[in-house]
Amino acid sequence: MRIPIERHSSTAVYLQICDRIRHLIETGALRSGDKLPSIRTLSASTRVNKLTVIEAYNVLAAEGLVEARQGSGYFVCPAKIDRVESKHQFAPPQDTIVLEQPPLPPRIEEFQGGSSFNLYMKSVQARQQPGTIDLSSGFSLASGLDDLPRVARRAVKQISGSLFNYDLPQGQFVLRQQIARLLVQQHGLNVTADNLIITNGSKQGILLAVHHYVKPGDWVLVESPTWYGMLSLLYNMGARVIGIPMTPEGINLELLEKNLYTYRPKLIFTVSTLHNPTGLTTSLDHRRQLLALAEKYDCVVLEDNAYEGLNFEPVPVPIKALDTSDRVIYAGTFSKTIMPGIRVGYLVVTGEDYQPLVERKLHYDIHVSTVSQAIVSEYLASGHYRHHLAHLQAVHLQSRNAMLNAMQRHYPPATYWTIPKGGTFLWVQMPAHLPLAEICQKALARGVFVAEGTPFFPGGQQSYPALRLNFTLLPEQIEQGIAILGEILQKYV
Repeated sequence: MRIPIERHSSTAVYLQICDRIRHLIETGALRSGDKLPSIRTLSASTRVNKLTVIEAYNVLAAEGLVEARQGSGYFVCPAKIDRVESKHQFAPPQDTIVLEQPPLPPRIEEFQGGSSFNLYMKSVQARQQPGTIDLSSGFSLASGLDDLPRVARRAVKQISGSLFNYDLPQGQFVLRQQIARLLVQQHGLNVTADNLIITNGSKQGILLAVHHYVKPGDWVLVESPTWYGMLSLLYNMGARVIGIPMTPEGINLELLEKNLYTYRPKLIFTVSTLHNPTGLTTSLDHRRQLLALAEKYDCVVLEDNAYEGLNFEPVPVPIKALDTSDRVIYAGTFSKTIMPGIRVGYLVVTGEDYQPLVERKLHYDIHVSTVSQAIVSEYLASGHYRHHLAHLQAVHLQSRNAMLNAMQRHYPPATYWTIPKGGTFLWVQMPAHLPLAEICQKALARGVFVAEGTPFFPGGQQSYPALRLNFTLLPEQIEQGIAILGEILQKYV
């Protein structure tokens, strides 16, 4: 098999390999059951790294074109997996939620329909219960890394001399260099190591930024729905919150400007790519307009991109890549891609706010674990991370399709959902009359844990009944969980 590689093409090499093999299958040059060249053979014939070939084969496997057989190699599948035939009719009500008076800590649980602490603990406990299908959390079953012990040993060996010393609050310089290079090459950001602060997950980075820019009583604009962890943070610090409804293209820009003009908030919080909880990705035009409005009304933008790299379809560049006036603070993490327990995230801060945020980080916890930083650095240096991302993208695509097709079979009419381009979540919009809290309790009694939508709306003022579902489970778990949930839903329709 001859696969020509264009070294100077803007198309990544692994995608060129995918395109060629896909063409050979679609034209019949490769038939069902045909064996593909081994990874070693194709690597040698194309003069590319073995990890690049593995990336290509993983993508083709996710598309259902090829399959890996243990000890034998890769073979053309008998038939391509079913295409997703799903309805994308997500059209939520466009209701703005204004919390003039933030809920006091004793009432936060009441406002949220369950505190973020309780939701988190229930999710962790569900994972530890044998037989429970957890459709609520953002943990991926595919996020474990087989080569972790070897990489960790190598990483610790390299830093053994500095393991017992304090480090810089902004993080290890080599790791910051590596992340900056990744952001420049893959996401178009104009950053260097001196614009990065390594944090204990992206949540600490968001906490740093919010405490720096927002004081009690200040207004903050968020998407509605949004990540409940951000809402809990804002409630606890006494901020006043405005929830601007989401559309399939992103935040409602007309309502955004109206509320920027009326309330003059200090901060706009957005999850622009693979949004939590909806899975939506804000369009490029929306990103530009959002940034222009932030400029017009002199408002800081905090962009949370926790699911960076988990897209299996193209996504626009981050808002930070469009920022020319140091107005956007960008938060990222490796917790969603390497493993949740690694707790290594980062903030990108350009301009005069960098040093005050570094000093604030020092006061919080001095610095992130040197061991965790070294492990992430070793993954980035060795090329394992790129391979691992390709694997996650392939597995998550299969899982998303499995969930979309299962919902199409089992869910009642007048139920609509988003079709995410990656990440871990999709959002299900339910008929208005359904008692979702009761439905979720019945599902849990049958071993299926789902996240009811109320906590994701500011103040728990749910604009419409909804569920957030995690699709990064095994296909058989997805089928079983969605079938049980669908059976319960059908009884209420």
